[in-house]
Amino acid sequence: MAVQKSKVTRSRRGQRRSHDSLSIKTLSVDQMTGEIHLRHHMTPDGFFKGRQIVVNEID
Repeated sequence: MAVQKSKVTRSRRGQRRSHDSLSIKTLSVDQMTGEIHLRHHMTPDGFFKGRQIVVNEID
């Protein structure tokens, strides 16, 4: 079992944890439909960068 050689100070511990926080996901609005979607992902209707890339045959 690993045992630390010396105590880690609150400052060192905080420096290590400073990058652990989660960031908010960036959202975009599609040019054609106006739908909100994740960046670099298509909309639920199948649009990406203003073009329809997936055709839903169910509708």
